[in-house]
Amino acid sequence: MGRLKVFKKLVKDSIDISTHGTRKYHLWMAFLTAVMLAGMYCYAIQLKEGLVVTGMTDRVSWGLYISNFTFLVGVAAAAVMLVMPTYVLHDVDFKQAVLIGEGVAVAALLMCLAFVVADMGGPSVLWHMIPGLGVFNFPNSMLTWDVLVLNGYLFINITIPFYILFRHYQGKEALSRVYVPGAFLSVFWAVGIHLVTAFLYQGLQARPFWNNALLGPRFLASAFAAGPALIILVLSVIRKHTDFPLPDKTIKKIALVVTVAAQINLIMLGSELFKEFYAPTHHSESAYYLYFGLHGKHALMPWIWTAIPLNIIATITLTFHKFRNNLTILYICCFLLFVAIWIEKGFGLIVPGFIPGPYGKIVEYLPTGIEIGVTLGIWAMGAFVFTILARTAIGIETGKLRLKS
Repeated sequence: MGRLKVFKKLVKDSIDISTHGTRKYHLWMAFLTAVMLAGMYCYAIQLKEGLVVTGMTDRVSWGLYISNFTFLVGVAAAAVMLVMPTYVLHDVDFKQAVLIGEGVAVAALLMCLAFVVADMGGPSVLWHMIPGLGVFNFPNSMLTWDVLVLNGYLFINITIPFYILFRHYQGKEALSRVYVPGAFLSVFWAVGIHLVTAFLYQGLQARPFWNNALLGPRFLASAFAAGPALIILVLSVIRKHTDFPLPDKTIKKIALVVTVAAQINLIMLGSELFKEFYAPTHHSESAYYLYFGLHGKHALMPWIWTAIPLNIIATITLTFHKFRNNLTILYICCFLLFVAIWIEKGFGLIVPGFIPGPYGKIVEYLPTGIEIGVTLGIWAMGAFVFTILARTAIGIETGKLRLKS
């Protein structure tokens, strides 16, 4: 049978397995569909009225959309923490989880691109970013580099798992000489996508809050904490609702990665706080606004003072071997850490960079209902895509989905 026919058969079987399942599965997919439809409705309002319906202004031009974009770049990059030990170091304990991790990366990257489209105002302006048509400004623009590395990483994370699953679907073993070079490339590419995103902020001289040499390394540390934490939570759901074999040893090894990354992230946070508050200058005003408020304005204080305690509690708890090996405690800590880093890399990083403005004016930002609706819709889209990818991968890996001659 030709490869094209096999591919068509795989697509057909994937659609079939994705549209059949238990009552809980159908309720989950119906819920995600409803949230996506609500998000599309909010986005239609934004397309009609313009970005004026969001909380963003000419003073604070990046808000909830770019906050989620920045966070999800890290979630996508975190897949490398499973790819490297599996494909490069040949650690069999990570083997069962790596395809799930790459599915998370694909969903996260699709959400990243969706948030960029939402923040730009609409898809009609995307032609500006197409080489040869728009003003791509390569290689001077860091945004250009970000577009390239994100799409390149998405391509890598689609092709490697697809090749492996395509071979397994046919009952054949994947050839390591085919996918291992791509796995090596993805390791460096994953670091690159997050560093380039950090450089986007570091390169803006008028925003001293982001002019921090630790920004890039801290991006990586927080990514390698939040991303694998999300993967652990996803694996816990898969273990509960499917017969996909995921031993405790796999989850505990990923938990160790989360713990070390969270500890490094916390140390870097302490270093940043020391730099901002031990000998403050006028460049510390953004940090003062974030943590203590400034001139009676303190919209972000509740957010950051929620994130830091959650971060500290989760990291300290995971540090103790006894607690980390208790799966119930581990899942709770991973959830707390995920939420804390989402706040920290969103409202705790993006928005304060604009406050106060270059002339000292304070214009606060809080997202509108339209922004929240679009954001929830994009997250639901990511969960929907991941569910289909995971269901297909699990079907192939457990032998339920096989090519019938």
